[in-house]
Amino acid sequence: MNLITKIAGREFESYTLNASVPRASTLKELKQIGQSDSAAIMMKSCTIKKRKGNPLPRIFKLPLGYFNSEGLPNLGYKTYLEFIPKLKKYNKPIIVSVAGFSVDEYKILVKAFQESEVDLIEINLSCPNIDNKTEPIAYNLKKTEEVLKEISYLGKKPIGLKLPPYPYYSIQQKIANLIKKYSVSFLSCVNTLGNSLIIDEIKERSVIKATRGFGGLSGQYIKPIALGNVRRFYELLKGKVSIMGMGGVKTGQDVFEFLLAGADAVQIGTAFVEEGVSCFQRINKELKSILRKKGYSSISKARGKLKIS
Repeated sequence: MNLITKIAGREFESYTLNASVPRASTLKELKQIGQSDSAAIMMKSCTIKKRKGNPLPRIFKLPLGYFNSEGLPNLGYKTYLEFIPKLKKYNKPIIVSVAGFSVDEYKILVKAFQESEVDLIEINLSCPNIDNKTEPIAYNLKKTEEVLKEISYLGKKPIGLKLPPYPYYSIQQKIANLIKKYSVSFLSCVNTLGNSLIIDEIKERSVIKATRGFGGLSGQYIKPIALGNVRRFYELLKGKVSIMGMGGVKTGQDVFEFLLAGADAVQIGTAFVEEGVSCFQRINKELKSILRKKGYSSISKARGKLKIS
């Protein structure tokens, strides 16, 4: 069974890879991903300077996912630049994820990685867990275009956008127009659902301390929203921009649904955090079984084949 797929023209040996989560922060963790069945090595979103992240507690385990307000803890972009040559031996695409706090910072980050040996550059415009006063850039069309205008022509390596869960078609359409205007090569959708709140009714307090108790919701709670965003962008971009779906991918069945919706690959977050790198082999095996039963000989045969009732 052929699980080979392509993202922005780069060949991936399988359909699943890790999302940019805490288990993708250190060189040891990234090497483990390189040795696994993950189709690529996705790094933790990095900033200009090293960040400790938000105050503890900032992560809360839920039955079907996680609730968090991490605040982009990472080692700083210069450290991740040093990691890249050490990861090339695994012969799989290396994806860096960058997060700036201004247009100038995005320019510095993208330029630095354009001059590196990285394969793809994911622009994280959607982290909801920095503070309660500033909206993620991807919700602001003007700011999104300001970033794209400055970073789109800094090099030839494909760039992509990590997008939030958009609730309305109108904003998806406007974002799609910007994507076409600035030749964005791939999308990662969706990031966590921000501005969520979970309360411990016994203690009568929020379950996390960071950002006044507000955080991002992930896992299977947001899977329907993620599927909706993948499908909308697949339709709006007519399959010409690669899409990596994420949000609630724990089984081969979940993966198959993203495939039907139009995703070229899926990023795995919650299952990866809980199971470790073994999740990729398990989920790939489950996906192969489903494809065989359905009569599909490859990923490409099933992609986007969603039927409307």
